[in-house]
Amino acid sequence: MPIVFDLKIDEHTELAVWKIEESHEQLMSGLQLKQHELDVIDSFKSEKRALQWLSTRLLLRTMLDTKEYIDCKMDDHGKPYLVSYDYHISLSHSYDYAAVMISRDASKKVGLDMEMIKHKIKLVRHKFLSDAELAQKQIGDNINGLYVCWCAKEAIYKWHGKKELEFKRDIHIKPFKLRDEGDLIASVELPEGTRELEVNYFKTDDGYMLGYVIG
Repeated sequence: MPIVFDLKIDEHTELAVWKIEESHEQLMSGLQLKQHELDVIDSFKSEKRALQWLSTRLLLRTMLDTKEYIDCKMDDHGKPYLVSYDYHISLSHSYDYAAVMISRDASKKVGLDMEMIKHKIKLVRHKFLSDAELAQKQIGDNINGLYVCWCAKEAIYKWHGKKELEFKRDIHIKPFKLRDEGDLIASVELPEGTRELEVNYFKTDDGYMLGYVIG
C-alpha cells in the first residue's frame, strides 16, 4: 500500500492519500472486520467500491498506528466516527485513490473531499453554484475552478456532518485567486448563524482535486 501523500497540517491534524494497487484479498488481510462490516462490503454493487471502502479503513488504521480493531461507524447523517477514539475523521475516495483526514483535537472538526477532474462537471455546475458564484471568472467555465468549488463545498458538508446543509443555498464561495494549490473563504449558513471557513485545496499531477477544511 503506497501512501502517496502525507500532510501534517498541524500538531493535531493529518491528511493522507493512498493509491489503491492491492487486491481485495490483500486489503482484507490487513484488517480485522466484523460481520456487519463484511455485510457492508457484500452490499456494494462494484468491486471498485469495495476496494475504496477497504482502502479508507486500512489507511485509517495505518494513520492511527495500531494493530487493534478499528471500530469506524456512521452516525444517522452518514458521518463517520471512531467509537474508541475522541477524534474527528473524514473519508473520501475517487477512482484509484482513498483519502483520510484525522483531527486529534476534539474541538476541531474536519472535512475532506477528493475528486477526479472531468469535463462533465460543467453540466451540473448550476446545481451547486449560484449565479453570483458562476459569475466569478475563475469559476464560470474553468474546469479546475469548478472542481475547487465542488471539493470545497463537499468538504464543508462533511465537516458540518448534517444533511440539512445544501450546497447552492447554504455554502457561498467568496472570490479567490485560482492556483494549483491555494485556499479560499466560504460563507456558510448554519442553523446557529453564518460562519466563515477557510478551505485549502490542491490539484495533483495526475488530474485530481482535493479540498479540506478544519474548524
